[in-house]
Amino acid sequence: MLDRYTQDLAGLRARGRLRMLAPRVGMDFASNDYLALAESPEFAAAARAALARGVPVGAGGSRLLRGNHPEHEALEAEAARFFGAESALYFSAGFTANEALLSTAPQREDFILYDELAHASAHEGMRLARAPNAPFAHNDVGAAEDAIRAWRARGGRGRLWIVVESLYSMDGDKAPLDELYALSARSDAFLVIDEAHATGVYGRGGRGLAARFEGRDNVITLHTCGKAMGVAGGLLCLPRVLRDFMINRCRPFIFATAPSPLVAACMRAALEIIEAADDRRAELMARIDFAGAELRRLCGIDSSGSQIQPIIVGADVRATTLASRLRAHGYDIRAIRPPTVPEGSARLRIALTLNTRKDDLAQMIAHLGEELARLEP
Repeated sequence: MLDRYTQDLAGLRARGRLRMLAPRVGMDFASNDYLALAESPEFAAAARAALARGVPVGAGGSRLLRGNHPEHEALEAEAARFFGAESALYFSAGFTANEALLSTAPQREDFILYDELAHASAHEGMRLARAPNAPFAHNDVGAAEDAIRAWRARGGRGRLWIVVESLYSMDGDKAPLDELYALSARSDAFLVIDEAHATGVYGRGGRGLAARFEGRDNVITLHTCGKAMGVAGGLLCLPRVLRDFMINRCRPFIFATAPSPLVAACMRAALEIIEAADDRRAELMARIDFAGAELRRLCGIDSSGSQIQPIIVGADVRATTLASRLRAHGYDIRAIRPPTVPEGSARLRIALTLNTRKDDLAQMIAHLGEELARLEP
């Protein structure tokens, strides 16, 4: 009965792709806690204050039953004001929010175009969607426009959806949002922007890279709450009519137990903390610049220009070997392999956070340079 699963796992192991849970060890160069807020005293105080005023840990039911707590509604109202959107809808995870949106809002006659490096959550949503979909070359707005023309030429008459990330989670590069918005405007398309790795880090008060487009009728943004914002969940910022549509038609919203009211209360505090975190953002930007200079000097590697730095080594075993050697030096760095990244592009994903000191960063890059030189071709 279980042989097929045993064989599948054995195949993954033979190809160097078996995933296993590993404990936190060493200095943090792996998490998405970019501003070091997840374990901060500020968030601990926010949680204690919420518990003291009687906010429950569990919701007890879906939002459409008794699970709709005032903390959910307060968070959504405050998030809409904070990000400049007409409305917001809170989910228990960013993955769930992205999957829920794309599996629900596009209709049968519509067409979804997505950047080829879009997150797995977008792919899962599109797999469940009524509308057909197609990729376009990474950050290639011309390729996206060509695909739109071809779809129209084939008789496509529905609504277009263009799905991108503002900052890509495995390459650390930014999307050409101005060009993408212009394309969406002239194509009468919705533009869905996943701000997961930009929220909290970029923009005025940490509002993200897409802040200037928030509130427009054809723009939907996803703000993940468990990365730089340090809590958990996902906020969809979208026109009110789409929020109402999701409440009525979105199965992951309708049939799921509501997110924890306590976590929602902590997220309300997170919006205030993030807005006031300019000093943290400035320090993180300084670390990004420093890391970029050291990577060029010691490793011959160009900087991504963001807090996400890929070290692409090609073969799976080279990535796992390099990660293991760096962990032996005391750094928590993980190997990323296909299918998470394209074939032949296995890598280390180094995350720059404020959980480590600048001296730790300098020593890590020095060790990285040494281990890259030792790595077999």
